[in-house]
Amino acid sequence: MNRIVVVGASAAGLAAVETLRREGYDGTLTLVGDEPLAPYDRPPLSKQLLASEWEPERLDLRPADDLAALGLDLRLGVAATGLELAERTVRLADGSEVPYDGLIVATGVRPRRLPGEGAHVLRTLDDALTLRDRLGPGLRLVVVGAGFLGAEAAAVAWRLGAKVTLLEPAPVPMAHAVGTEVGAMLTAAHVERGVDLRCGTGVSEVTEDGVRLADGQVIEADEVLVAIGSLPNTEWLEGSGLSVGDGVVCDEYCEAARNVYAAGDVARWYNPLFGTSMRIEHRTNAAEQGMAAARNLLRPAGRKPFAPVPYFWSDQYDMKIQAYGYLRGHDEVAVVDGDLSERRFVAAYRTGDRVTGALAVGMPPKAIRTWRQAIAAGAAWDEAVRTEASPTGA
Repeated sequence: MNRIVVVGASAAGLAAVETLRREGYDGTLTLVGDEPLAPYDRPPLSKQLLASEWEPERLDLRPADDLAALGLDLRLGVAATGLELAERTVRLADGSEVPYDGLIVATGVRPRRLPGEGAHVLRTLDDALTLRDRLGPGLRLVVVGAGFLGAEAAAVAWRLGAKVTLLEPAPVPMAHAVGTEVGAMLTAAHVERGVDLRCGTGVSEVTEDGVRLADGQVIEADEVLVAIGSLPNTEWLEGSGLSVGDGVVCDEYCEAARNVYAAGDVARWYNPLFGTSMRIEHRTNAAEQGMAAARNLLRPAGRKPFAPVPYFWSDQYDMKIQAYGYLRGHDEVAVVDGDLSERRFVAAYRTGDRVTGALAVGMPPKAIRTWRQAIAAGAAWDEAVRTEASPTGA
């Protein structure tokens, strides 16, 4: 291969180009990014940056000199608009075409939005800085969506003195991912601090004065943050011949077509460890998958399946939350260490007859590390979970 193109100047895209160089690739290496910024870290946007604990320069994933040392054909501030598989070219928004012998798609996701104008979202540095400038004592903030992103932003806004209303259509926030009992425990922290948490509440649109609920009621607000999930950035691939369905569909090697791979939030790949296709929107997975895709593209004869134990973390108020595995679709949850009521515990998750996930709150890393090993080993639930573990249901 003489020409490799990586579309997406993201954590996954950066990991891919660094891996290619580290593995000895010395050909033309193009990195395309729709933002005019060099790759930066996104998890702090809803935490340290939003709270003004960090400034933007701290988010840079690499110093400028390290990026320059990679010898990249860097195309920043220009989005990819099309892909021609037969001609092996990527079309860009500036009208240019970039040829490739190998391609890695790492275009990430974009926020889902509600009808109406004026609401904030949290995906880019500009998004976070714009909302940060508005936050302060007495501000009336409505957050639509009580998932991890919305909960993190609500916690920061409360700490800065805002009057926060948190709206969630589900009866229990995050229950589909972490279970009913754990979801209720996590969101109780908001209620205790005076956040107006309303579950089972749908929002139909953003208005000039706030938001309109599904029942027609208007909740007034000075600012609105919409955090209702995301959509993979695959529209530029329409008509390309790649299979797209809630992400770029890949095999266990992260390959979507011959010499075309995908990595990060946009990739839906078959994870043989769990026996299912998944798309993971977590920072650690993005970097690991970017490296795996680069190695498999560069050395197809020695390809290895990408079969990680996904990991994510969240900081909310005084709670440090860590999780391993694939928690969605679980059949049972059991507290295996600590106490749920004290918000200091480890919960294990069962799917079928296997341990497939673990989540810890307020515990040292070593408390959950053994559960990561059990997940990676495909441990049987009955053997891994102690008899004194207390089941909490699904």
